[in-house]
Formats: sequence, structure tokens, C-alpha cells
Amino acid sequence: MLSISKNIDPQVVVSVVLLLKIAIFVSIIGAAISSRLFSVIRFESIIHEFDPWFNYRATQKLVNSSYYEFFNWFDDRTWYPLGRVTGGTLYPGLMITSAFIWNFLRKVLRLPVDIRNVCVLLAPLFSGLTAIATYLFTKEMKDESAGLLAAAFIAIAPGYISRSVAGSYDNEAIAITLLMVTFYLWIRSMKYGSIFWSAVTAVFYFYMVAAWGGYVFITNLIPLHVFVLLCMGRYNHKLYTSYTTWYAIGTIASMQIPFVGFLPIRSNDHMAALGVFGLLQLVAFGDYVKSKVSSVQFRFFLIFSIILITIIGIFGLVGLTMAGLIAPWTGRFYSLWDTSYAKIHIPIIASVSEHQPTAWPAFFFDTQFLIWLFPAGIYLLFQELKNEHVFVIIYGVLCSYFAGVMVRLMLTLTPIVCVSAAIALSKLFDVYMDFSEFIKQKSKSETVKANSNKLIKIVSKFSVILTFGLYLVYFVYHCTWVTSNAYSSPSVVLASRAADGSQQLIDDYREAYYWLRMNTPTDAKIMSWWDYGYQIGGMADRTTLVDNNTWNNTHIATVGKAMCSSEEVSYGILKENDVDYVLIIFGGVIGFSGDDLNKFLWMVRIAEGLWPDEVKERLFFTARGEYRVDDQASETMKNSLMYKMSYYNFIELYNGRDGIDRVRNQKLNPSLSPELNILEEAFTSENWIVRIYKVKKEDPFGRDLKEVSQFDKQLTGAGRKKRIVKKPQLDLHI
Repeated sequence: MLSISKNIDPQVVVSVVLLLKIAIFVSIIGAAISSRLFSVIRFESIIHEFDPWFNYRATQKLVNSSYYEFFNWFDDRTWYPLGRVTGGTLYPGLMITSAFIWNFLRKVLRLPVDIRNVCVLLAPLFSGLTAIATYLFTKEMKDESAGLLAAAFIAIAPGYISRSVAGSYDNEAIAITLLMVTFYLWIRSMKYGSIFWSAVTAVFYFYMVAAWGGYVFITNLIPLHVFVLLCMGRYNHKLYTSYTTWYAIGTIASMQIPFVGFLPIRSNDHMAALGVFGLLQLVAFGDYVKSKVSSVQFRFFLIFSIILITIIGIFGLVGLTMAGLIAPWTGRFYSLWDTSYAKIHIPIIASVSEHQPTAWPAFFFDTQFLIWLFPAGIYLLFQELKNEHVFVIIYGVLCSYFAGVMVRLMLTLTPIVCVSAAIALSKLFDVYMDFSEFIKQKSKSETVKANSNKLIKIVSKFSVILTFGLYLVYFVYHCTWVTSNAYSSPSVVLASRAADGSQQLIDDYREAYYWLRMNTPTDAKIMSWWDYGYQIGGMADRTTLVDNNTWNNTHIATVGKAMCSSEEVSYGILKENDVDYVLIIFGGVIGFSGDDLNKFLWMVRIAEGLWPDEVKERLFFTARGEYRVDDQASETMKNSLMYKMSYYNFIELYNGRDGIDRVRNQKLNPSLSPELNILEEAFTSENWIVRIYKVKKEDPFGRDLKEVSQFDKQLTGAGRKKRIVKKPQLDLHI
């Protein structure tokens, strides 16, 4: 066997290894892309969730106009009547990337590609690039084998797939790729002290700033890495060159994004980077002084400098912040360190589901067995503790904490979990897949006892390899199942199972938005909770009062007040804001738990923050502190506009029997069926998930709308009009 290996041409070995690498990379990229296509195969090519609909609408604006018009775009169809300076309040990287790809396909390759399909498939495309970037990053930490494992892990890890399936056209679709590329380039520049690599790092950092607000993570992690290295006494000219070049070019470049502007020099979120930049200059100066004076003089100079710099730095930061020259930390920053802060002070932040603390099972659900290999990889890095290993350790520790306090940040934890787990598994395979000692030519003096020891070792190694091989197989199975069943369903199309097990699609959202688009005036104003603003703008193309940008808490609180107040108070708010239609989500009929009644208390809390004398959360609970919607519900709850819109005509579905709310598992007595005086039912979707009401005009004779409703009932003599349960006729608007 050894004689055969000696006769093999080394060039052939290199060629075979290269061919295998290419095959592995193609397989990894193929797995990354294909595993994200379940939603397209099972449903159709459609934009998912909420925020992606704004990104898609903005991309349409970009491809249909010039860059100048896009960056100066004022959108008067959102946040009515305020509007939004959209071009200056978004991160344009995602839209520009899609527009570039679309123009390249259309104008260079002459392919008739629709911009929607580019947006839908952008995230799967970038997931393949993320795998390559993760390979390069991990290779810098250990070797190519660890890099290939990390690339395979990140390609199919549910924690990353959750934000990168086909149709998930959000900023994170490209941001995680840019995150890993920037980190890889930073490690390269730090290792070699190269101005070139540092400049390239700054370019990709600029791209990251243009793509996602999470760029602040990079802005603080790289300076923290440098600061820790300085504390460890590992200052060198390579570190100085790489950081100062990155910071200077990257900061100036990031300030070219209109939404960022002067934040890098006027925001507390960016002060760590500036502080480390200044500290490096002082350390470099101290290094120069050290070479010119005695050790005693340098010790005195060092102590005096540290005390002076600390005092000046603290008082300078506090003074500039109090003077308004530096923006204070935001509520989102405080909520990372105090999980109760947002609920108490900024309920609009706490009301977002992805800002809630992460449940412990979610770590296993999103990373499977990698989560317990993760600390093993961190431990192994401590054994060598090179400069680049310090970076991974800091990254892992910080993200472990952040992912625990905010479920959204599982996305940033997943890459480093994949890297650390790959290092641990690669190290294990290096030991247990090494059979070189067993293929040596046998010696005649070799004893039977030595042979038995060899056999035991071989069996032990095969047992370990087989065990982890099974873990890897189960990891692939778990990732595929989670991706297929948990992360590949668009929120606008719901899937359920019939009694016979067949799949049934619930398409109420698009049905309702299509009705709005075809049956309401083009200038109609729609009031809904902010969750649905982007979808109404993207699919129905109608003006909304609030949307997912959530930049104006007062406007959102106004909508919340209208929803939780009595009809008399709500009507005044509706007329003040020129509202034509009100849209709500109700899941009581089919058991859809994500409806507005389950979000209702957040509307109350946000409104109470501005009008504590008019809106009181405790009044919406029973005397025993229960949140009920049946006959035991509080009078304030029953009189609220949201309650009446949700249960209007609901009892009629049960032909005189008690109505059953399948979400809250409560019965509603027919005698308590609510009446509506200021609104009239305009549309209810097939499964009653989306309900749309038209705001009544003021009575021309000056009568109260309640009196008008009672008069109409007496005139008809039939009580409430029987609801016609059929789809409306959709006449096409031109």
C-alpha cells in the first residue's frame, strides 16, 4: 500500500483534492439554496411576512425611477397625514442589490425576469455566498476541514434559514453574508497588517451599513476586539495599521448613507469605535515614548496618562451628551441590558414578538446539536488563544447573551455557533479519523498483546466516528424538517390540515387586500394596527395611517386609542384623520391566534402611555384580573371599538346558540351581540380572518349616528340586517 502511494504523482493528488473541494462547495451551495425553496414549491413565488412588503415596494420604486428620485422619495401614502421621507429613512443596500441584479439580467443577459422573482430568490442566492464566507472565516481560525464543516452547518442551520427562505425579502437576507465577509476580511487585515485588506474590510463594512441597522454590532465588536488585545498586551503595528485604516475609511463611507449621516460621530452607539481609535493613537505614542525614556519614567508617564485620559473621556462623553452634541443610547440599547425596560418605558418595542426573550428550547430548535458543540469549540480556542481566536470568543460570549434577551438575535448567534461547532468537530475528527499508526508495516517482533490493543483502539475510533456521523445525519434531518414545517410558510397565506390530512390553504389576507384594491377609491385611507401597514401599502396600494416603520409613537398611540375607546370617542379620531375604512384581524372563527384581540392589550398600553387619564389598562380586565371576552368581560372591554368590530355578526354564525371563540376558548351569549353605529361592515374574508368596516358619514340632518341606526331599524322593522355570506362582486377599477 505504501509503495503504491509513493508512485502517485503529487500533481494528481492536488488535482483530485481540488476537484473534491469544488464538488463539496457545489453540494453545500446547492443544499443552501434548495432547502430555502420549500415555500416557492408548496405555495408560490410570493413575498413573505410584513417588512419585506415595504422593501419590495421600495425596490419597485427604484427600478421604475432613477437613483436620485429614489433617495429623494417622499411617500405621501404612508403615515397619513404626515407622510414619510422614505428615501432618507431606509437602508438602501437591499434595494440597490436587487435592482443591480435585475438590470444585469434584463439588460446584459436579456432575460425577461420580473423584479418580484429577483426579490423572492435573493435570500437563497446570498445564503450560498454566506456559506463561502463562513468557510473562509473558519479557515483562518483552524484549517480547511473546519471551514468546510462550518460552511455545511451554516448552509442548512434553521437559525439562519428562518430569515433567508425564498420570499423573505428582508435586510437580513444579505446582511448575514456581509457580516461574515466583513469579519473574515477584518481577521485577514489584522493578521497581515495590510492597508489593502483593511480598505477592503471598510468597503464591505460600508455595504453592511447600507444594508442593515445591525451594522452597529460590527461597529462595536471590532473595537472591542482591539481593546481586549490591548489589555492583553498584544499591541503591534499590524493591529494599529489595520484598525486605523478600517475606521477612517469605513466611518467616512458609512456617513454617505442618508439614514446614517453623522451618527458615527454623534451617537453613543458609535462612541466605542471612536474611543478605541483615539486609544490606539495614545498607545502608539506611548510605544514611541517607551523607546526613548527609562522604565521608571515610562511607568510614571503611563499611570498619569491613564488617569488623565479616563477623566477626560468620561467627563467629555457625559458633557457632550448633556449638551446634545452626542445622541444618547436608544431604547433598544437599554432593552438589551434590562429586559423589563421596554415594557415599562417603550411598550411599542416590547409589543414586537421578535423583541421578546428567547425560550431555551429555541436554541436547540434553531441549531440542534451544534449548541452543545459550541462551548467545546470556544474551549479549544482558549488552548491556543491567538489574536483571531480572541475575536471568536468575544463574538460567541456577546451573542450568547444577546440571543438570550431577544429572540431576533438568534440570527447573529447562529454563524458563530456554526464556526465554533465546526472547530470542535474538526478537532475531534482530526484525532479519531487518524489511522496512520495502524497502516504501518507490521514488525515481526509485534506481539499478540499489541495487536489486541490496536484492535481496541480501532473499534473505539470507529465508535466515536459512527456516533458523530449519526449526529450529523440527524442534524440534516432536523434542519430539513424545521425548514420545511416551521420556516417556509408565508404569513400572508396560512396552511392547515383537513380531517383527512390533506392540506388546505387559507388565503384571507390576499383576498381582503385584493378587495381593498378593487373596491375602494385610490385615495381611500385605511386604519389598521401597525403590523399590517406594509402589506396594505404593498398589496392593496392604499394610504395607511401607521405601518411597521414605527417611527412615530404618537401616531401609533392615536390608532391604539381609537381601537380601545368607545364608539363616540373613536368616531372623532376617525374623522380627524380622514379614515375611510378600518381593517382588523379576527381569528375567533377558525382559531387563528395571531389576531388583533390577542394584541389588543399592547394597543391599550401604548395609548395609555400618552393618555393615562383617558385609557387605563386595568379597566379592560375583570374584577378578578382576567382578560375575558365573554359575558364576564368588563364593560370597558365590551364598549371598545375593537371588541365590537371583532364580534359584530359573529353570533349569527351559530344560529341562536352560544358563539365560541376558538382562540380564547370562551362562549359568547347571543344576547350580548354587539351593535355598531359609526361603522358598517364592508367586507369579511372567507374564513373571517380579515374584517373591513367602512366609516359612516355624518348625518346630513345633524342626528347622532346611534339615533340614525335605531331609526333605520324601526324603518325596516326587521332588526339587524341579515348578513349576506358571499364574496362581493369585484368590479375592476381602471
